[in-house]
Amino acid sequence: MRDSTGPTTGTIETVTHPPVRKALGQHFLHRHNVIDAIIHHFNPQDDDVVVEIGPGRGALTESIAPRVATLHAVEFDRRLAERLAARARDLPTLVVHRTDALCFDYCAVGGHIRVIGNLPYNISTPLLFRLLDHSQCIQDMTLMLQKEVAERVLAEPGSKAYGRLSVMVQQRCHGNFVLRVAPDAFTPPPKVDSAVVKLVPDPVPRIPVNDPKRFFELVKKAFSQRRKTLHNALKGLVSEEELEQCSIAPNARAEQISVARFAQLSNRMTSK
Repeated sequence: MRDSTGPTTGTIETVTHPPVRKALGQHFLHRHNVIDAIIHHFNPQDDDVVVEIGPGRGALTESIAPRVATLHAVEFDRRLAERLAARARDLPTLVVHRTDALCFDYCAVGGHIRVIGNLPYNISTPLLFRLLDHSQCIQDMTLMLQKEVAERVLAEPGSKAYGRLSVMVQQRCHGNFVLRVAPDAFTPPPKVDSAVVKLVPDPVPRIPVNDPKRFFELVKKAFSQRRKTLHNALKGLVSEEELEQCSIAPNARAEQISVARFAQLSNRMTSK
């Protein structure tokens, strides 16, 4: 367990688990058929360096750790991290980090890592942005999300689900839907369906952006008031002429604009 005393390694044994902490948005996966399906799609390899976000009670950890070179398990809940570390005595591939996944330095553990995890519902969006910030070090991400969030991640322009998260993820990654997961696969069951998605960062961005910070701010402002036309939503930032130069109608709304058009507009602003 990584804390003030550094990492711990070892093998997993059966223990009595501490109770769920609702404040942390904990829902622990327990259905073996779902666990097997996720592992099958993830397809761990013996030379993989894997980061698992929110290992919880170790449902995925137990299957992945024996099959990979190194498994870095990032767990915020001290009780769960300590128990996972206590169960890890004979498996040298497992390293438990007791830390916040929102602060974890993913690039520090490798330059071509694979990420898997059941993302806590209450921090899934900022955690996705954190992973995007480290996408240059990530080979792929297999993530359990609230179904609504998964739909937003993969949404196409023109749909109600398409928004800031869609644009930011799709500018850096291509993704696909893997599996829908019902509430009864978890303890305790959430009130919503979940879904597993796979995101693969592009080594060379298909949609290049000259200034990522400016791109982020542009997209954020465009979607901040979805009912407004882009001309009004971006007033003071982008002129009507600049919109038209990027083949964007001034009376269009943000959800109608493709990722490529947003990138083109951002790059034009950067070149001014």
